[in-house]
Amino acid sequence: MTAALSDTRQSRAAEVADKLALLRAHLQAAGAGAIRLRGIDWFAWVTAGGSSAVLHATDAGVAEVLVTPEEACILTDEIEAERLRTEEIPEGFTFHVEPWAEPELRERYVQGAASGRAILSDRPSNGEQPLPHALKVRRLVLGPAEQERYRVLGREAAEAMSEVMRRVRPEWTEHQLAGAGAEALWRRGIHPALVLAAGERRLASYRHPTPSSAPVGSHAMLVFCARRHGLYANLTRFVTFGAAPMDEQRALMEVEATGLADVMPGKSLSAVYHTLAAAYKHADREDAIREHHQGGITGYRAREIVASPSTATQLEEGMAFAFNPSFAGVKIEDTFLLGPDGLENLTFDPGWPAVDVHGRMRPLWLEAQSC
Repeated sequence: MTAALSDTRQSRAAEVADKLALLRAHLQAAGAGAIRLRGIDWFAWVTAGGSSAVLHATDAGVAEVLVTPEEACILTDEIEAERLRTEEIPEGFTFHVEPWAEPELRERYVQGAASGRAILSDRPSNGEQPLPHALKVRRLVLGPAEQERYRVLGREAAEAMSEVMRRVRPEWTEHQLAGAGAEALWRRGIHPALVLAAGERRLASYRHPTPSSAPVGSHAMLVFCARRHGLYANLTRFVTFGAAPMDEQRALMEVEATGLADVMPGKSLSAVYHTLAAAYKHADREDAIREHHQGGITGYRAREIVASPSTATQLEEGMAFAFNPSFAGVKIEDTFLLGPDGLENLTFDPGWPAVDVHGRMRPLWLEAQSC
């Protein structure tokens, strides 16, 4: 075993131990018997980046985590157990493995482990209780190891985006553009959880343009929600084969800059929303905030909490954010980490054209040659 691999294993084991201690503290406070984590998001969080995802179009994976005062157990079947044990799960967990055709054995095991007391769950069913709100908020604050995984993910997702947008041609279809984006992510070991693409004809019509067979034409947008180790890097970029709409870009960047300046510890997420609303009004685009959500806190979901007029969640160092202000046909989006020195852009690519907006480098449209 190399020294780097050994350090990674030790770091993950320490992270798992801290998280299990947190879960058990909440378990004790609630007087419950077990915490059952079904979602891909919580599975990745508690296993320090492990993945239970096989079918990527579902919230639940092929394994769960059951935490009691005495044990932290991976619940899965015989199809998945060996791969998870070998490739995904760090030290600190036992396994309960049942035949795939006998799922009732899992339920029997869970009830026995809870010893007749309440079961808390991220996706409660059959009389289970939801996780405490305080625990869900703590997940939003990322520790040092999570932040470092996020930095690597953000950098590589941005590289994949830039690579594809420098290759795209006007005659490509949106399907080809999205496919190239997904391939560039997979090649880097990143799950393309969401890839949106829109060309000249559809861009101004839809905020969430799922790819079509329409040609790219004179300009295009590509959007990634890129997942690895359970974390999401969210970013949007544009390419044009003519002149970029600089006035629109500048106006939107001012809206974004106003909102980002309000992202600081102690502020509420709703305060950022209201700041953005005022910025849209100042830009004479008051209706734009109602035409699309503005993003919010990110992390183990593409959007953990979307900013709204009433989201009172207090912002803290260690939280990640992906805001996405937009006008019709124009959008701006990156993933930021709030640290002691303010916002760090995790999806910044120094090779991508950018402009300084109030001290922060923000992406321009890439002006490409059509032949």
